[in-house]
Amino acid sequence: MTTLDLLAIAKRYFAAWEVHDTDAIVALHTPRSQFQAHGRGAAVHGREALRREFAQVFELYPGFGFEERRVLFGSGHWVLDWTLTFQRPGEDRRGVHCLDVVEVASDGLVARKDTFFDFAELKAAFGGAA
Repeated sequence: MTTLDLLAIAKRYFAAWEVHDTDAIVALHTPRSQFQAHGRGAAVHGREALRREFAQVFELYPGFGFEERRVLFGSGHWVLDWTLTFQRPGEDRRGVHCLDVVEVASDGLVARKDTFFDFAELKAAFGGAA
């Protein structure tokens, strides 16, 4: 897999997240794909579990958005340095620094996604109760 292939895959993946389309996101994962938001809970496996988990992300972070800081491509993976943004009703927009490590299978589908949060920012974004 070339960096150019990964760039195209990453662009499709980011676009699905940008429009909050859980079906499109899950369709870009392998049937046995794994996702873990480290510090939030155990890893989930399989498309149905991912669909539920990603839907919860959009509920937990109303107005979910992301600001790309940088993307580093390697052999069969990318690392996304980003800021998760959200806005709860009646509050200012907030952001939390995150890092994703995304492994891509030879068929071009995401095989594993690990998300790491800056927990001090996360706690502050939720008013001290993350």
